[in-house]
Amino acid sequence: LQQQAEQTCRQLVRTQEEHEQLLQAAVEQAEGLEQSLRNAQAVLAEKAVQLRDAQAQLSRDKLLIEELCGENRRLAIALQAAELKQKSMEEKNQLLEEQASALKQLIGKITPASLSG
Repeated sequence: LQQQAEQTCRQLVRTQEEHEQLLQAAVEQAEGLEQSLRNAQAVLAEKAVQLRDAQAQLSRDKLLIEELCGENRRLAIALQAAELKQKSMEEKNQLLEEQASALKQLIGKITPASLSG
């Protein structure tokens, strides 16, 4: 019985040592997982900051695009007005050229008549 008790005791000691080793391995694994979790949280926090910065930049870009579109519309209207004015000036110029040509013809007719008179 004593020998059996000693053998059982030794077996219990071995089992306890195995359990302690398993427990230590589990603790180390848990610590590693905690470190991995902290690292992942740090990376996520950094990415969140980058996303917020990118979102702010996109908002600024959107406002700039809206301003540029408004300026483009104003320039298009100004260009259209300038084109209309140019067309009007070309029409007036054409009319003046026609009037000048008519005056030249008239002067051409009057001049020989006044010289002969």
